[in-house]
Amino acid sequence: MTGRLKTAILGATGYSGFELARILLRHQQVETPMMLQRSGEATAANLADMYPSISGNGGYPMQPLSWTELQRQKIELLFLATPHEVSRALVPEAIARGMRVVDLSGAWRLRQAQHRAVYGFQDTNAVTAAELTEKAVYGLPELNGDRLPGAALVANPGCYATSVILALAPLLAADIVDRKKGIISDSKSGVSGAGKEATARTHFVSVADNLSAYSVFAHRHVGEILEQLKLDDGELIFTPHLLPIPRGILSTIYVHLKRETKSSEVESCFHDFYSGKPWVRVFATPKLPQIQFSLHTNYCDLGFCLAEDGRRLVLVSCVDNLLKGAAGQAVQNMNLMYGFKEQEGLQ
Repeated sequence: MTGRLKTAILGATGYSGFELARILLRHQQVETPMMLQRSGEATAANLADMYPSISGNGGYPMQPLSWTELQRQKIELLFLATPHEVSRALVPEAIARGMRVVDLSGAWRLRQAQHRAVYGFQDTNAVTAAELTEKAVYGLPELNGDRLPGAALVANPGCYATSVILALAPLLAADIVDRKKGIISDSKSGVSGAGKEATARTHFVSVADNLSAYSVFAHRHVGEILEQLKLDDGELIFTPHLLPIPRGILSTIYVHLKRETKSSEVESCFHDFYSGKPWVRVFATPKLPQIQFSLHTNYCDLGFCLAEDGRRLVLVSCVDNLLKGAAGQAVQNMNLMYGFKEQEGLQ
């Protein structure tokens, strides 16, 4: 690659898509990204009309999605911040035309059919879809960073999944978790995690002064957590909740350990696993992360408390669902794909 990277964003009008556009517009290694509009999508002709905070000279016009124009502009990397089924349909065409893709939807995250079934995909070409599913790299840089430079398709992780996987991965890798006793994740998210389209559940009158559980035993991110951590279905209970705040995720995770363990050993486990990983912060026990600490950053903040018996452990993991849980992680993936500094453009 010579010069600055040429990128395009489809879906920049959504919450995560806008955060992605905002980051790329200040990224020193990226040309001003093309802002793409899906066919039939009712939206402003200019991204700055929807989000005046990024307005500049002439703003950022939305262009119709055209494969011919993308190739004429020599777009190298396409970001998809689109609904799952849209990404599932568009990625084969983009890959066939020689573009690399970072997909922020759940379209390509899952390898196992029983987990993917929750999306109900109807692939036009099942063979191509199966091939891409096998080639897609799950874009959690702290786990799969070495696979990103050669990836044509990166499946950006889900926000809840990011918070849970990063909290559990070091302990499972060290084989100190008693998986037979089960793992419980009690996770809570701000309203932006539900997307920009208003629903009865996300209206102000439903969310304000309230806290509610939803999608119990049926959330789409469960499959990601199981697959990436190599857990069996019966080893995890994951319950998401809706917080009356705009953004942010806090996951409280309960595990039993195989043997009596000291806090210093748990802390070393995290520090060793995330050594050289700039976007994970490990809090010294007993200090615990809070949503406000990671808000508007690309950090995943991790902390823990160990019971006096040395066998019961509570983990707390916090991320901004629109950044480390979506757009920030997408840029982190891009940085590693193209050999840029991992922190470039992020905060």
